[in-house]
Amino acid sequence: MVEDSLSPAAITDGLGTRFIGQEITCYPSLPSTNDMAKQKAQEGAKEGTVIVAEEQTAGRGRIKRRWLSPRGSIALSIILYPPLDYLPCLIMVASLAVTRSIEQVTGLKAKIKWPNDVLVNDKKICGILVESDVRGNKVDYAVIGIGINVNLEVSDFPRIAPMATSLSRELGRDVSRRDMVQGLLAQAEKLYLALAAGDSVFRQWRDNLVTLGKKVQVSSGEATCRGIAESVAADGSLLLRQPDGSLLKIVAGDVTLRR
Repeated sequence: MVEDSLSPAAITDGLGTRFIGQEITCYPSLPSTNDMAKQKAQEGAKEGTVIVAEEQTAGRGRIKRRWLSPRGSIALSIILYPPLDYLPCLIMVASLAVTRSIEQVTGLKAKIKWPNDVLVNDKKICGILVESDVRGNKVDYAVIGIGINVNLEVSDFPRIAPMATSLSRELGRDVSRRDMVQGLLAQAEKLYLALAAGDSVFRQWRDNLVTLGKKVQVSSGEATCRGIAESVAADGSLLLRQPDGSLLKIVAGDVTLRR
């Protein structure tokens, strides 16, 4: 039986981070860890405070989509107080932290589909949502929400079964959620601190994108574009080479790989 406690004491024991995860609050159930994290940030929570829920009943992803977080998965949010120029990099920090912790704990190779979906064997295993409150040139707070399918039988959830997977499904055994959370928080802190040191998290994120060089369809609002995902800009935008040869910069959208 895999040890699966997500109590604050279990997570912080041997964590070894400087600030991310040194303050943790765990809940049996929450509508949304991001909403709770935003509330805690507004109340002055320390930077690096983490909110964890055994389940989310109203989790959400990008573009106001619902994110399924039943028991057996990981649902957490990290509170940060970054400078304004860090904001575009937080999605990169989060997705890289997820891929690295998955590989570290399970040996599975994870890749990133632009901008922030983490895939294992071409199926989605993680969703990320970064939310922030900015006033003028100052970031009041930023919250990184991460949901990972760990010990989840996706066939029990027909809505996501065709496109999703879980760590336990890929390995054929349960995975320690504690080990995953510890690895995730350690990697997130390492990458976040690298932003201040000037290390190029962007290049590492770009090199892990499965989207680049592929024929894609991008839906953004009511518009749909097709072309080759040629590259990404430093702010994380996708550079799409359209059939007429023009280059389109896409800040936000949904990408589908075309055969």
